[in-house]
Amino acid sequence: MAAAHTTATTEAPGGHKAAGFPPFKTETFPSQIFWLVLTFAFLFAVLWRVAGPRIAGTITTRRNQINTDLADAQKHRGDAEAASAAYRAALAGARSRAQALADENRKLMTAEIDGAKAAADSRASGDVAKAEARIAAARGEARSHVFQAAQDAAIQIVAHLTGETVSDAEAAAALRAATGG
Repeated sequence: MAAAHTTATTEAPGGHKAAGFPPFKTETFPSQIFWLVLTFAFLFAVLWRVAGPRIAGTITTRRNQINTDLADAQKHRGDAEAASAAYRAALAGARSRAQALADENRKLMTAEIDGAKAAADSRASGDVAKAEARIAAARGEARSHVFQAAQDAAIQIVAHLTGETVSDAEAAAALRAATGG
């Protein structure tokens, strides 16, 4: 038996057409254009009748919601500005009341201090007058004691030196003449 001889090739059997990318084949252009127009018309109708109104409704709803939110924001902004103005007015009023109270307290404290100072000055001047009177009295008393001691010493000195007795009046006159007073 004889072995059969086989060969393998990559060629296609005869009678086939040249291959190519179908959209670029000019023989298929009419059918491609037909399907393109039909698909475009279908998508246009779907978008126009179904998706378009839904998109427009969604856009309108969103626009209305945005406008509503902007109006609410403006309203809240106005409320916040009014509250801020009221707060600033209340704060200014509180500051002026605090300033008035501080001024009033300052005046009261000044009046109390002036009164206490006047009372202390009055007491001090009274005490100084009393002290000066006591000092003057003590000086006068001390002078009289010194004068009396000098008078007694003069009488004793004269008696010791001369042996004579001098009266108190004579000793006082001699002391006054010697001291000039």
